[in-house]
Amino acid sequence: MRKRSAQLLVVLVLLLTVGSAALAQKKVLDFLWFTDGIEGEVLKQIIADYEELHPDIEINIIEVPFQNLRTRLQTMIAGGTPPDLARLVNVGDFAPALLDLTPYLGLEYIEDFVPSTHRNVVIDGKLMAVPMDVTANGIIYNKDYFAQAGVEVPQTPEEAWTWEEFIDKLQIVVANSPARFGLAYDFTFHRWLTLLYQAGGQLFTDDWKAIAINSPAGERAIEYFVELHDKNIIPRSIWLGGENPNTLFRAGLTAAHWCGNWMLTNYRDNIDNFEWGAMYMPYEARRSSVLGGKYIATFKDAKYPEEAVEFIKYFTSQEVNARFCRDSLFISPRLDNAQLDYEFGAEMFEIFSNELAVSPPVAGSDWAHPFAGRIGDDFREIIVEALQHELTPREAVEKMERVGNAILEEYMN
Repeated sequence: MRKRSAQLLVVLVLLLTVGSAALAQKKVLDFLWFTDGIEGEVLKQIIADYEELHPDIEINIIEVPFQNLRTRLQTMIAGGTPPDLARLVNVGDFAPALLDLTPYLGLEYIEDFVPSTHRNVVIDGKLMAVPMDVTANGIIYNKDYFAQAGVEVPQTPEEAWTWEEFIDKLQIVVANSPARFGLAYDFTFHRWLTLLYQAGGQLFTDDWKAIAINSPAGERAIEYFVELHDKNIIPRSIWLGGENPNTLFRAGLTAAHWCGNWMLTNYRDNIDNFEWGAMYMPYEARRSSVLGGKYIATFKDAKYPEEAVEFIKYFTSQEVNARFCRDSLFISPRLDNAQLDYEFGAEMFEIFSNELAVSPPVAGSDWAHPFAGRIGDDFREIIVEALQHELTPREAVEKMERVGNAILEEYMN
């Protein structure tokens, strides 16, 4: 009996030792993350499945507000402790610190993704990140208000309104509905860029070496934006007072919201007092949206870069990416996920996808420029000066050219 007890004790000790060793060998990967909507919860489910397949891996989500992402990541990189994984919006900002994925995935890996994303992630011929999802700027509108005013929105791309028709229609809706304003417009340079592309302009020259916004198209985009404010179609409280455009639209104070497809989940969960939907955006010289998106990457100095690459490959595979985008109500960047079985808003995703399909290449490549994020805030403040009539549209684009080229010269030399 004593002998058997001793044997059992030995087995128990061995089991505890093996278990402790296995626990000690588990690799914990830090994932720096921000959330726009419900995709954080979707990510957690995907990670749980991955950890079940890889019991030696644990992925620790470090969630930060989007506005703190760049500063937090820069601090971690400067301290020599970058995360193993990060969700990025501008890969070029962090390219020197990123791990080149080409030896692991091959440059051909990106061929499965929509072409407009390629310049965002392939830098100097190296694959530095992989797209997670893509976004499109667009317009969400109050169906009840438009119906009350007898205004039917364009039902096909061919029926899209011109800029001037857009103004006329919004004024009719405001005059014949409870709306106080025609349009809430996000206070971001990225959203304003839609007007630049619709006017036929671009932010950078094709070789990315200079600012190209000082053009008749750039001037026209500023002029039109000023007109929207001067005619009280866009409330001045957003761009000149910091008021939240989402709040204004949800409260029924505006007839429409110039935002993007990422707002679908927000409005699905937070609007129950009126019917709403997506409409085709107006155009000037051409139709255009602006490509946005999120990217997943790892770092040269990460603790577990090879394990991070394996998770990137898993997360961006067709099946898992389809699940992430479908359940998060995002647009997939993968060509083989062009049509997903969304439980909500399929007709709206079709409109947003069409906006991206007709957008010129610069609507994607401009924002892929490594310094696009660094000049955005400066350019936004110059637009504010134009809205306050401190600068004419001509003076505004001239100032953008001077300021932007100075920033490029400073960082490129």
